[in-house]
Amino acid sequence: MSGPVVFALRFLLTVGLYAFLAWAFMSLWRDIKLQGALLAARKVPPISLTIARADLAPQVRHFAQAEVTIGRDPACECPLEDAAVSARHARLCYHHNQWWLEDLGSTNGTLLNQEKLAIPTVVISGDEFRCGETCFTITLAAAS
Repeated sequence: MSGPVVFALRFLLTVGLYAFLAWAFMSLWRDIKLQGALLAARKVPPISLTIARADLAPQVRHFAQAEVTIGRDPACECPLEDAAVSARHARLCYHHNQWWLEDLGSTNGTLLNQEKLAIPTVVISGDEFRCGETCFTITLAAAS
Protein backbone atom coordinates (compact mmCIF):
# COMPACT_ATOMS: atom_id res chain seq x y z
CA MET A 1 0.00 0.00 0.00
CA SER A 2 1.20 3.43 -0.73
CA GLY A 3 1.83 6.09 1.91
CA PRO A 4 -1.13 8.38 1.05
CA VAL A 5 -3.65 5.50 1.23
CA VAL A 6 -2.40 4.41 4.69
CA PHE A 7 -2.49 8.02 5.86
CA ALA A 8 -6.11 8.42 4.62
CA LEU A 9 -7.20 5.20 6.37
CA ARG A 10 -5.55 6.26 9.64
CA PHE A 11 -7.18 9.68 9.37
CA LEU A 12 -10.64 8.15 8.78
CA LEU A 13 -10.16 5.74 11.70
CA THR A 14 -9.18 8.65 13.98
CA VAL A 15 -12.19 10.72 12.89
CA GLY A 16 -14.48 7.72 13.40
CA LEU A 17 -13.07 7.09 16.89
CA TYR A 18 -13.54 10.72 17.95
CA ALA A 19 -17.07 10.75 16.49
CA PHE A 20 -17.93 7.61 18.50
CA LEU A 21 -16.52 9.13 21.72
CA ALA A 22 -18.48 12.35 21.14
CA TRP A 23 -21.70 10.36 20.58
CA ALA A 24 -21.07 8.28 23.75
CA PHE A 25 -20.44 11.37 25.92
CA MET A 26 -23.51 13.14 24.51
CA SER A 27 -25.66 10.09 25.29
CA LEU A 28 -24.32 9.96 28.85
CA TRP A 29 -24.87 13.71 29.29
CA ARG A 30 -28.51 13.45 28.12
CA ASP A 31 -29.15 10.51 30.47
CA ILE A 32 -27.66 12.38 33.44
CA LYS A 33 -29.77 15.46 32.70
CA LEU A 34 -32.90 13.32 32.36
CA GLN A 35 -32.26 11.53 35.67
CA GLY A 36 -31.63 14.87 37.37
CA ALA A 37 -34.90 16.25 36.04
CA LEU A 38 -36.77 13.15 37.21
CA LEU A 39 -35.28 13.43 40.70
CA ALA A 40 -36.07 17.13 40.87
CA ALA A 41 -39.68 16.51 39.85
CA ARG A 42 -40.22 13.72 42.40
CA LYS A 43 -42.68 14.83 45.04
CA VAL A 44 -42.53 13.84 48.69
CA PRO A 45 -46.02 13.12 50.03
CA PRO A 46 -46.79 15.35 53.00
CA ILE A 47 -46.89 13.93 56.50
CA SER A 48 -48.86 15.30 59.43
CA LEU A 49 -48.07 14.71 63.08
CA THR A 50 -50.62 15.15 65.82
CA ILE A 51 -48.56 16.04 68.88
CA ALA A 52 -50.10 15.34 72.29
CA ARG A 53 -48.79 15.79 75.81
CA ALA A 54 -50.63 15.56 79.11
CA ASP A 55 -49.94 19.23 79.95
CA LEU A 56 -50.71 20.72 76.50
CA ALA A 57 -53.59 20.69 74.03
CA PRO A 58 -52.97 18.49 70.97
CA GLN A 59 -51.58 20.27 67.95
CA VAL A 60 -51.14 19.18 64.34
CA ARG A 61 -47.94 19.93 62.42
CA HIS A 62 -47.66 19.42 58.64
CA PHE A 63 -44.37 18.67 56.88
CA ALA A 64 -43.61 18.50 53.15
CA GLN A 65 -39.87 17.79 53.22
CA ALA A 66 -38.24 14.35 52.90
CA GLU A 67 -36.69 14.41 56.38
CA VAL A 68 -38.18 15.54 59.69
CA THR A 69 -35.96 15.56 62.78
CA ILE A 70 -37.62 15.52 66.20
CA GLY A 71 -35.87 16.69 69.37
CA ARG A 72 -35.17 19.46 71.88
CA ASP A 73 -32.67 21.21 69.58
CA PRO A 74 -34.29 24.35 68.07
CA ALA A 75 -32.65 23.43 64.74
CA CYS A 76 -34.88 20.33 64.49
CA GLU A 77 -37.83 20.53 62.10
CA CYS A 78 -40.10 19.51 64.99
CA PRO A 79 -38.61 21.03 68.17
CA LEU A 80 -40.08 19.90 71.49
CA GLU A 81 -39.98 21.32 74.99
CA ASP A 82 -39.81 17.99 76.81
CA ALA A 83 -37.03 17.26 79.32
CA ALA A 84 -37.22 13.53 78.53
CA VAL A 85 -36.44 14.11 74.84
CA SER A 86 -32.87 14.15 73.51
CA ALA A 87 -31.54 17.07 71.48
CA ARG A 88 -31.88 14.98 68.30
CA HIS A 89 -34.23 12.21 69.36
CA ALA A 90 -35.83 10.66 66.26
CA ARG A 91 -36.13 11.16 62.51
CA LEU A 92 -38.83 10.55 59.92
CA CYS A 93 -37.36 10.00 56.43
CA TYR A 94 -39.07 9.46 53.09
CA HIS A 95 -37.19 7.09 50.82
CA HIS A 96 -38.00 4.03 48.72
CA ASN A 97 -41.54 5.48 48.43
CA GLN A 98 -42.21 4.97 52.16
CA TRP A 99 -41.92 6.95 55.37
CA TRP A 100 -39.44 5.48 57.87
CA LEU A 101 -39.07 6.23 61.59
CA GLU A 102 -35.62 5.98 63.14
CA ASP A 103 -34.36 6.52 66.68
CA LEU A 104 -31.19 8.65 66.65
CA GLY A 105 -29.55 7.02 69.67
CA SER A 106 -31.71 8.86 72.18
CA THR A 107 -31.24 8.32 75.90
CA ASN A 108 -34.84 7.23 76.63
CA GLY A 109 -35.53 5.57 73.28
CA THR A 110 -38.48 5.85 70.95
CA LEU A 111 -41.62 3.72 71.21
CA LEU A 112 -43.56 2.85 68.05
CA ASN A 113 -47.02 1.45 68.80
CA GLN A 114 -45.88 0.71 72.41
CA GLU A 115 -42.78 -1.22 71.27
CA LYS A 116 -39.22 0.04 71.57
CA LEU A 117 -37.84 1.05 68.19
CA ALA A 118 -34.51 -0.68 67.54
CA ILE A 119 -34.09 -0.31 63.77
CA PRO A 120 -35.52 2.11 61.18
CA THR A 121 -39.10 0.99 60.57
CA VAL A 122 -41.73 1.80 57.94
CA VAL A 123 -44.67 3.77 59.35
CA ILE A 124 -48.21 4.11 58.05
CA SER A 125 -51.19 6.35 58.80
CA GLY A 126 -52.49 5.81 62.29
CA ASP A 127 -49.18 4.68 63.78
CA GLU A 128 -48.35 6.21 67.13
CA PHE A 129 -44.89 6.83 68.49
CA ARG A 130 -43.60 8.34 71.70
CA CYS A 131 -40.54 10.45 72.38
CA GLY A 132 -40.17 11.13 76.09
CA GLU A 133 -43.57 12.32 77.40
CA THR A 134 -44.77 13.43 73.95
CA CYS A 135 -47.01 11.18 71.84
CA PHE A 136 -47.29 11.54 68.06
CA THR A 137 -49.93 10.18 65.70
CA ILE A 138 -48.95 9.92 62.03
CA THR A 139 -51.24 10.88 59.17
CA LEU A 140 -49.93 10.33 55.66
CA ALA A 141 -51.31 12.00 52.57
CA ALA A 142 -51.72 9.95 49.42
CA ALA A 143 -48.70 10.10 47.08
CA SER A 144 -49.43 12.12 43.96
